[in-house]
Amino acid sequence: MSSKEITGAEILLECLKKEKVDTIFAYPGGVVLKIFDVLYEQKDIRYILPRHEQGAIHAADGYARSTGKVGVALVTSGPGATNTVTGIATAYMDSIPIVVFTGQVPTALIGNDAFQEADIVGITRPCTKYNFLVKDVKDLAQTVKEAFFIASTGRPGPVLIDLPRDVVTNKAEFHYPEKVKIRSYNPTVEGNKRQIKQAADAIAAAKKPVCYIGGGVILANAADQIKEFAEITKIPVTHTLMGIGGFPGTHPLSLGMLGMHGTYYANMSIHNSDLIIAIGARFDDRVTGKVEGFAPEAKIIHIDVDPTSIRKNVRVDIPVVGDVKHVMTELNKELRASKEPWDAIRKHWLKQIDAWREERPLSYEHDDEVIKPQFVIEKLYEVTGGDAIIVTDVGQHQMWAAQFYKYDKPRMWCTSGGLGTMGYGFPAAMGAKVAHPNKHVFSISGDGSIQMNIQELATCVENNIPVKVIILNNRYLGMVRQWQELFYQERYSSVDLGSVPDFVKVAEAYSAVGLRATKPEEVVPVLKEAMKINRMVFMDFVVARYEKVFPMVPAGAAIHEMIFGEEKKKEEKKLKVVK
Repeated sequence: MSSKEITGAEILLECLKKEKVDTIFAYPGGVVLKIFDVLYEQKDIRYILPRHEQGAIHAADGYARSTGKVGVALVTSGPGATNTVTGIATAYMDSIPIVVFTGQVPTALIGNDAFQEADIVGITRPCTKYNFLVKDVKDLAQTVKEAFFIASTGRPGPVLIDLPRDVVTNKAEFHYPEKVKIRSYNPTVEGNKRQIKQAADAIAAAKKPVCYIGGGVILANAADQIKEFAEITKIPVTHTLMGIGGFPGTHPLSLGMLGMHGTYYANMSIHNSDLIIAIGARFDDRVTGKVEGFAPEAKIIHIDVDPTSIRKNVRVDIPVVGDVKHVMTELNKELRASKEPWDAIRKHWLKQIDAWREERPLSYEHDDEVIKPQFVIEKLYEVTGGDAIIVTDVGQHQMWAAQFYKYDKPRMWCTSGGLGTMGYGFPAAMGAKVAHPNKHVFSISGDGSIQMNIQELATCVENNIPVKVIILNNRYLGMVRQWQELFYQERYSSVDLGSVPDFVKVAEAYSAVGLRATKPEEVVPVLKEAMKINRMVFMDFVVARYEKVFPMVPAGAAIHEMIFGEEKKKEEKKLKVVK
């Protein structure tokens, strides 16, 4: 561009173009009107008006998770900015790269309690990777460049830029830096070669190893390297809720999910292992259960780009700090060169795991009269052939979607893992569908979660974003009810939703399509009909009210101390040992 001076609003739009941003989820207000005025005149960036600022952030999040690119949102000051906090915290907990632009009162009025003023930089400091208050329009381009760099490198995360009104309207020359270098921010990419060699030696010596992957594998685009690693070494792979898709769910070496609602065979494998190779995971409490009882005989190799995650929750014997894709590429080279007889080394261990898999497969009791929620997920997998982006809210339906749908590819699964945000699913699915207009995108929700951001029905209809929403309707806050039944003597407090809306009529009121199934034989026809309709669809599946998610590790128990079926006490099980 020439050296002609342009407004801060114009500078911002030019910066976004330089970053190859194609979509912004944006809600207007007084102090950002100049930006919207500039948006009105351009055709390179699509801007979508959500119906709530929280919806805007979740949509940007869903866009980012499903693409690997940075999601972008723009809101006004005061309540517009504060409405973003839940979405920002959701992205922060799951390390999702988004950049959020918030309007702010003019710099001269900051701190004066001006109309619609809020200290959003201070409010979001604990739940952003970094945030900025731009005080001079001359600093705007550099700030945007740094924000996108910080959001997308190292351990990704949300970055916020607060834009006072005068910064948006003042003028300056536009110069966008080609590169950015921040002295205090230099993420480690290459792993230490000596530690990688130590890891390879430990893997060769292990008799009962397990590979445990988390969301870092997805974020690093390292799924191919994980598959190669497992197939070289014949080591079984288990994943966290965030690691779904990082290893093919249909692969013979897949153990499925571990942890509180993980598979029996994944949890038993971890508990009895002699080596855990943790990759892009953080050993959170839903995975470890009681830390003192976690994998008592296992050495731990921990590979992660974030050094603060290593040894944070559990002891680690061999730490490797670096980008997961880079480290795994180097580790695989070491392992291929070792010439170990991997099939013979792992034979007994894999036979033991197969015995556990046969002893306690994932299952549920079928019912010919009532729709079981697990049945809906199974049939969704069948009719989609596994080729759909699945986005969930939080609760029982989230766990069933993780258990009974098979994910063979990364970025086909989006959910709020760390924060557990009800209301995340629908707007995040909206963002994923905008990013992937030619893919089927399903939002799986409960009748509680869906009502938290149901207003985005209007956004989908207005912008022709044909998300397909599955509501597993049991008229309960199901997961809370499950805990009250199992651990609070069936004292059901504030979990019965009573008269939930007629979701078919709600959809129709927004000019969307509403479908309903009340019997098992209606499930597949409803799913198939929804897939044929190129419009926004709500599917209301009236499911068994009292179904629970199993297996389950009770709070305070170790991960091998699971309960099953209708049991209400911890089960003491003898391990089935393969001779």
